[in-house]
Amino acid sequence: MCAKKKTIAILTGGGDVPGLNPCIKQLVYRGIDAGYRVLGFRRGWAGPLFYNPDDDSPQEKQVIELDKGKVRTIDRTGGTFLHTSRTNPSNVFRESMPGFLRSQLEPLPEEKERFDLTPHVLRVLEHLGVDMLIAIGGDDTLSYAARLHREGVPILAIPKTMDNDVFGTDYCIGFSTAVTRSVSLIHALRTSAGSHERIAVIELFGRHSGETSLISAYLAGVERAIISEVPFDPEKLARLLMKDKRENPSNYVMMTISEGATMIGGSVVEAGKPDAYGHKKLGGIGEITAELLRDLTGENTLYQRLGYLMRAGEPDSLDLMVAINYANMAMDLVERGTAGRMVALQSGVYTHVPIGRKTEGTKQVDVDELYDVEEYRPKILHTLGKPMFLY
Repeated sequence: MCAKKKTIAILTGGGDVPGLNPCIKQLVYRGIDAGYRVLGFRRGWAGPLFYNPDDDSPQEKQVIELDKGKVRTIDRTGGTFLHTSRTNPSNVFRESMPGFLRSQLEPLPEEKERFDLTPHVLRVLEHLGVDMLIAIGGDDTLSYAARLHREGVPILAIPKTMDNDVFGTDYCIGFSTAVTRSVSLIHALRTSAGSHERIAVIELFGRHSGETSLISAYLAGVERAIISEVPFDPEKLARLLMKDKRENPSNYVMMTISEGATMIGGSVVEAGKPDAYGHKKLGGIGEITAELLRDLTGENTLYQRLGYLMRAGEPDSLDLMVAINYANMAMDLVERGTAGRMVALQSGVYTHVPIGRKTEGTKQVDVDELYDVEEYRPKILHTLGKPMFLY
């Protein structure tokens, strides 16, 4: 009688980034070659949340079995073919609860708006016979992965976010491509900024960390960079930009700004209603800043929010390499039966750390080392002994 195959499950959560598909492909190839059955949960944590273990019919909207044929070509494109969401099963609004689960739990307490449906997720993982769950994601996705680890689920984490802000690793899948795209687009925008002699305000993703704004400005030679970690004075910024504009023979100036940046005494700009899991859309500080700069200086401004263009398209070579290497390292841990770890890069070396490490802090720009708070620009003069991305 043949022994039952062990089962690996994979999911991708949070924002899409280039490098997810190559990571998935390598996990599947390694898993199949090692004799594992490989499942892919669709739409992040929504996969197990919306899976009904009492329904015997195929539920391919929630989970699919993966083989080499299904993933053979996915590494050539960006994004995630498993799809993604920002679902957090420990924080589900009443109206977003799966219908079959609502009927099982009724009557629901009227005073509660949100519910922790982790017991259901645990039941699903047991029902599907998952021996190891590999979660690929950023803060929210991996925070819930750490929660499941505390519940006894064998789980591994792979960090991805173009903000590069997962605590415990120097590098997250997606960051290099986001910077590469940003630098290219910033240079392209110089033609319009220069032609019209304007102040160009380029808003980049970066909720808690201003690393994309800082590094993109550093590499693109942008005059000023506003980051999430340092509140700024718009009047002071206006004076600095006008000085830069006068000194430029082409009479234009460019600045970057993180979407999570704040003015002194202000707050982070969010828009719209919270989604089903309490998340509001972040962004718009660049437009507000551009309008304020126009009023303060009397100069025309050019505002461009790069947004999803930063993470669109196929991964660059660095993200491709890190994604594949992270997958290989995760599979090494699977084959050794080691759970509760997050693969990571530290000081340029591949390693792994406890999955709970991700919840120990918030990764942000080292302002003292890398940022001039008086001049609102990168301050990177000495790189001896620093890792490749200066962290």
